[in-house]
Amino acid sequence: MNALLDAVAAVGRALLGACRLIGQIALFALEGLSHLARPPFYWRLFLRAFLDIGYYSLPVVALTAIFTGMVLALQSATGLSRFNAESAVANLVVLSITRELGPVLAGLMVAGRVGAAMAAELGTMRVTDQIDALTTLSTNPMKYLVTPRLLAGLLALPLLVLVADILGVLGGFIIATVKLGYNSGVYLTNTLDFLQTDDVVSGLVKAAMFGFLVTLMGCYQGYNSRGGAQGVGAATTYAVVSASVLILAFDYVLTELFFAR
Repeated sequence: MNALLDAVAAVGRALLGACRLIGQIALFALEGLSHLARPPFYWRLFLRAFLDIGYYSLPVVALTAIFTGMVLALQSATGLSRFNAESAVANLVVLSITRELGPVLAGLMVAGRVGAAMAAELGTMRVTDQIDALTTLSTNPMKYLVTPRLLAGLLALPLLVLVADILGVLGGFIIATVKLGYNSGVYLTNTLDFLQTDDVVSGLVKAAMFGFLVTLMGCYQGYNSRGGAQGVGAATTYAVVSASVLILAFDYVLTELFFAR
């Protein structure tokens, strides 16, 4: 009986801890966003974060997108040939890239690259008392360190995903026409006829949410890190893992909102 009670108590503690963590993250996000409406806004820090998330992440996102499109076209052609539906390859590629694979893979790549960097930077500032020094200098650390990054993630990732969508479809087009022998004109016609505005818009909305989640977790874990170099390393790991899990979870939620009937 005691063992059962201990197990129930452990589950309860875990649930309470999870609720407390979710509340802390939500309050952190609300505080960061609230500073958007209150001047001053640090445009230089925003532009630096925007370039870091958008421009400097472009090579890894572009390579991921184009090879994903290639693999998707190759695999879908193999599977659809069993049902004599090879003409649907273009439809499957453009739908998968714009709705799901473009925003999700771009979000995961940015989480690994940018989320870790933000957590390490802010974590180092925390353990070396630089964040406390900002408060001493009458500078709000949330407004200075967090708010520009949150806005940059919210705006930069949709632009990255737009490029990823184009390159992913291009990768599928290359494989379909060069390797599989599809007619290029017919393939492009099928792609354009099947593509709808809602498919692209839903992917861009997902990208904005994913960009916000990546920067939020990077900032939160770094801002609240403790314990010297070991704490900074743990914050970096937690930032990438938590952002990746949240991307996949919110991908389902947003897909349910957009496409559930």
